[in-house]
Amino acid sequence: MGLKSVLCAKIEVKANKDVFHDVFTNKPHHVSTMSPLHVQGCELLEGVFGTVGSKICWTYTLEGEKKISKQVIEAIDHETKMLTLKEFEGDLVNKYDNFKATLHIETIYDIDLISWTIEYERPNENVPELVNLLDFIIGMTKAIDDHHVN
Repeated sequence: MGLKSVLCAKIEVKANKDVFHDVFTNKPHHVSTMSPLHVQGCELLEGVFGTVGSKICWTYTLEGEKKISKQVIEAIDHETKMLTLKEFEGDLVNKYDNFKATLHIETIYDIDLISWTIEYERPNENVPELVNLLDFIIGMTKAIDDHHVN
């Protein structure tokens, strides 16, 4: 077993919070239009967008390098606005085990927050934490928010 890690970020958004749940659940292929510097594409590999068990493939740029991430939609909760994606193939699973990303949308004191949690295991202490990926996710979220506000 590796070293378990959990990184979280909560980003205040100005756009309608339901937009984020809809985009990532039902229209992830639109993310590349809203945040082209971060995400270049999202392709449906199997199933139907917005359905648990469906598989998607992201193409993205992290720190100037082109990457891919093949994920299965592990859980969707429309009531609590939560989505969990588990990576089964791609650049992250080449170094990290059990990578999972959860998007949760919440309102605290009339402030809409997009909450991202990434969970993974590092094989040893020499493999770095994924702080760069969390920064990437924050930037992508802000770009999507700007797209909907402007």
